[in-house]
Amino acid sequence: MPTIVADTSFLFSLYGSDVNSAAARAWIADSSSPITVTPLNRYELTNAVHFATFRQLITRDEAFATLTAFEADMQAGLLQPAQRDLDAVVEEARTLSNTYTANGGHRSFDILHIGSARTLQAALFLTFDTNQKKLAAAVGLPIGP
Repeated sequence: MPTIVADTSFLFSLYGSDVNSAAARAWIADSSSPITVTPLNRYELTNAVHFATFRQLITRDEAFATLTAFEADMQAGLLQPAQRDLDAVVEEARTLSNTYTANGGHRSFDILHIGSARTLQAALFLTFDTNQKKLAAAVGLPIGP
């Protein structure tokens, strides 16, 4: 089964409600492969949901429902946990940063997600982030949705 990795923009759209939610849900409905989720994904998604609550973009009840649905899918196997050697991910991210950030303006967590995808030898990287798509393409990662 291919390794499919998603960034937080995809996961937030999948479990929340934004302009990309329909596309994220359509991709999931058409896929038979689980999305691989790293500890970085779990942390950043949780923080993004809490930050959306702080900014009053979602209610606390919506935040709870979002995170509950995410954890339920982790338990059901729709999302596949992956542990990576953090040192290896950070080293890969450092290399990517040195190579691409000065010209591409890439953010730290975006680079970490790409670094994770590369260390996992991902067959597909799911994102709605335009700049992250550029970095993924530059390093040869197939991009979806």
